[in-house]
Amino acid sequence: MSPATPQDSLLSDAHAAARRALRGIALFECIKGIAALAALAGVLDLMHRDVRHLAVTLIGRFGLNPNARYPSLLLHYADLLPNANVTLLVMLATGYVALRFAEAWGLWYDRAWGEWLGALSGGLYIPFELRHLEQRPGWINAAVLAGNVFVVVFLVYRLWTRRRQAGESASAAQGG
Repeated sequence: MSPATPQDSLLSDAHAAARRALRGIALFECIKGIAALAALAGVLDLMHRDVRHLAVTLIGRFGLNPNARYPSLLLHYADLLPNANVTLLVMLATGYVALRFAEAWGLWYDRAWGEWLGALSGGLYIPFELRHLEQRPGWINAAVLAGNVFVVVFLVYRLWTRRRQAGESASAAQGG
């Protein structure tokens, strides 16, 4: 057995940092799944209530102008909720939650399919985040976009590294 070299130590540190990053992303995806599940439960609970009355009460309690942007949006969506297709809403939310949990599990356990799922699902958001940033420039929107781009680039880099290492292993196994 050969002694450890400084390069081995750097590779080990890089591997540990990548694993921490993957687990951080996995934890974030799991939290998004839990939040979506909680939101679904909240929406389903609201289905059996007078949502417009609740919205008007909430707006009045905080002394907001019902004609202002966000209170009027709240009223608009309060009017839409009773007519929503609950089955479709539950199916879409369940699919989203399952996707987030599957991605989190795959990333936590360092699976290539988890990285593919994360890169693809994160990449789908980027055009929408760019458009949102263009329409509403701000630090928060820029940070969300930058964070998502970082995650996608990191996962794509991991996938590229996996493929390169697999090619090197196959080449070494063939003797050349």
